[in-house]
Amino acid sequence: LSTKTKSSARKVWPQLYPPVSKSVLVVESATKAKLIQGYLGEMFEVVPSYGHVRDLAARSGSVRPDDDFSMVWEVPSAAWSHLKSIKDALKGAKNLILATDPDREGEAIAWHIVEMLNQQDALPKDVTIARVTFQEITESSIKASLMDPRDIDSDLVDAYLARRALDYLIGFNVSPLLWRKLPGCQSAGRVQSAALALISDREKEIGEFKNQEYWTVEALFQKSILNSDGKCSIPSRLTRFASNKLDQLSISSDQQAGEIAEKVRDSKFFVVRAQRGKSQRSPPNPYITSTLQQDAANRLDFSSSRTMSVAQKLYEGFQLSDGRATGLITYIRTDGFHISDQAAKDIHSFVAEMYGKVYASGSERRYFKKVKNSQEAHEAIRPTDIRRLPSKLVGVLDEDSLKLYTLIWCRTMACQMSPAVASQIHCDIGNKSKSILFHSSSSRVDFLGFRAVYEDAEAEGIGYRDDDEDEKNRRDGTFEFLSQLEPGQELRLSNVELSQHYTQPPPRYTEASLVKKMEELGIGRPSTYSTTIKVLKDRHYILIKNRSLHPEFRGRMVSAFLSSYFSEVTDYGFTADMETELDNVSAGATEWKGLLKDYWTRFSKYCENASTVHIHQVEKMLETAFGDVLFAPFAGDERTCPSCKEGTLVFKVSKFGAGYFIGCNQHPKCRYIAKTLYGEDDDEDEDDRKKSQIEEPKLLGLKPGSNEKVLLKAGPYGYYVQLGEDRKGIVPKRASVLQNKDLESFTLEDALDMLKYPITLGKHPNDGWPVILRLSKEGFSLKHRSNRIPVPKGVKGDEIDLEKALKLLNGNGVKKSGRPK
Repeated sequence: LSTKTKSSARKVWPQLYPPVSKSVLVVESATKAKLIQGYLGEMFEVVPSYGHVRDLAARSGSVRPDDDFSMVWEVPSAAWSHLKSIKDALKGAKNLILATDPDREGEAIAWHIVEMLNQQDALPKDVTIARVTFQEITESSIKASLMDPRDIDSDLVDAYLARRALDYLIGFNVSPLLWRKLPGCQSAGRVQSAALALISDREKEIGEFKNQEYWTVEALFQKSILNSDGKCSIPSRLTRFASNKLDQLSISSDQQAGEIAEKVRDSKFFVVRAQRGKSQRSPPNPYITSTLQQDAANRLDFSSSRTMSVAQKLYEGFQLSDGRATGLITYIRTDGFHISDQAAKDIHSFVAEMYGKVYASGSERRYFKKVKNSQEAHEAIRPTDIRRLPSKLVGVLDEDSLKLYTLIWCRTMACQMSPAVASQIHCDIGNKSKSILFHSSSSRVDFLGFRAVYEDAEAEGIGYRDDDEDEKNRRDGTFEFLSQLEPGQELRLSNVELSQHYTQPPPRYTEASLVKKMEELGIGRPSTYSTTIKVLKDRHYILIKNRSLHPEFRGRMVSAFLSSYFSEVTDYGFTADMETELDNVSAGATEWKGLLKDYWTRFSKYCENASTVHIHQVEKMLETAFGDVLFAPFAGDERTCPSCKEGTLVFKVSKFGAGYFIGCNQHPKCRYIAKTLYGEDDDEDEDDRKKSQIEEPKLLGLKPGSNEKVLLKAGPYGYYVQLGEDRKGIVPKRASVLQNKDLESFTLEDALDMLKYPITLGKHPNDGWPVILRLSKEGFSLKHRSNRIPVPKGVKGDEIDLEKALKLLNGNGVKKSGRPK
């Protein structure tokens, strides 16, 4: 497997636009294809690839470290028709233009298409292959991009190959080990494992947190009796007592707070310091993928996946009220903050038109800062036409799309506006010796600056107003009062309020705060964050409650296992460093196979060590990690088995793979189970447990050789085993579980033995029709044409051969006619 080497010379390209010959242009979606076709006319045929046309084969051995990391690819059945559409379109064409998305994944799709067409000899030698990218789906941008073609970027393709190989090697080597040591659990993948570790580590912090009591002393001051109008009081907070500066935990009891309050009430107070100043608040950076996800979560309560789905629609385009169709925002997978010169000029000009020149920044702002490990320098996310106001799209966009567009429009306007300016006052109030000091402050907005866009009617519905009217009036009243104070002025103490508090544990992550943390650490790519969180939810590793991400016990187990036996997989620094290395591959600074070789040398040793770990060692490790949680219901350290009085209660993993329990360590002599744990619901009774077993498929293990999942499932007619997961259009192989089978002792070997059936024993000598041995929940049976004969109970399947089957079938009227060809 190889990719093209970049040429240092500038390649001379044929003219693609305006067209002089037929061109086939490939994009990823049918929506984009239809829209772009309307821009380009009959000389272009725009064809969708519907994403990837091939992927790594989903079986063991698809990445071969011992064969220079060669890869085995497979083409999904639907992709063959998409490739055929491209091949048919190429007849008579002079140019193949690959316009897949402008990122690594898009570059890879373009490469895969060329590779597949070459394999099928479907690329005429005189066809020019060009790569173009569309930052936005607008007519002017499409035509301009066609006049700036390039080759497929081999470095980006190499980075894609390295990433796919790396994730595959981790998944197909960690997962089987994990499934064997913790039945029912699956590997979360490279980036997902690091994200799960963040969530699990935060839960551990919360569980170990010991809160501390502390008190605050607040006071209300008024002007002295002689000149007080009694209409306003100054709220203030005690910051110094007995000449000592107070921190959060300085006042630790109600008695201490009460003694302080008495001394405060016995003192006279004066204005010690009144400092006035100005502050500026700069406008925010334009949106990149991660900050858009964070803001949409905080302001609109959108999940990351919901944000990306809606943003994709805005990028691909809508038909407007005037009948024209166009993309409404620029490309959505980006970590570059910059905005093109022309766009910045247009935004700056429109700000001046809409709000006045004073609200526009002195000149167009340029944003060049990029986040850690950022990849290709795409533009920030912005409207394709800043003059397309959100109000003009009412009735054109659905509710979600309009909200997200409004969010992006406001942020883009704000980034080219003046800073907000506020006046601030800080006031210290103390006794004569200054041994007791209170602090009060307030601010007032003098100039809205960029905040004007969020006060505009265009911003309605996205929740950006800072204060309600009452809060604004209260703050303004305090500011006016403080602005009248002068040093040395006496004030009257009107009230002292003591408040009890307790320190709080760190909050659980929300989707927004997790995305922010992953971005800070350099874990993953912004375009993968929504998928990362979705995988964790789908595998029941996390649960979202009131927007907070709670790790389920299964997720905490997986994270603890990986941390113990595959420390690099969950290490934040390693995951971030790997992203840096992959970016170096993108930049052509690192050779991708060398990177994989270095990693595989270390990683394979983890696999070897973990494979020797006994499941009892895993149980002990988990018991140590989660003992406080698991044994909390038991009084003190008393863990003697209440049934046999000899054994000790320990944490166990169910052989059935359905869950985890606390039971006697003298099993099977003592079968006492103190508590059964299923996910986060620790209080399920036996009926609920059985119900959960029926409703949830149980992973028994992997089929040797193919690494396909073997699942135990329940249907309307009883339990059955299934080879592979359910997939649309494909019926996986299944076999019924015998009625007398003990599900608690049911093993992978039992399932594989059942999946051998049905077996064709041979052809019947009378008519040539096959004789088939089948398995049902009642037992074995023989099928010949329309005849079904039960096998006597007690006879095992491997005891039946064709001879015995014919004896059982004898006398059932088999005809000699109708021999199959």
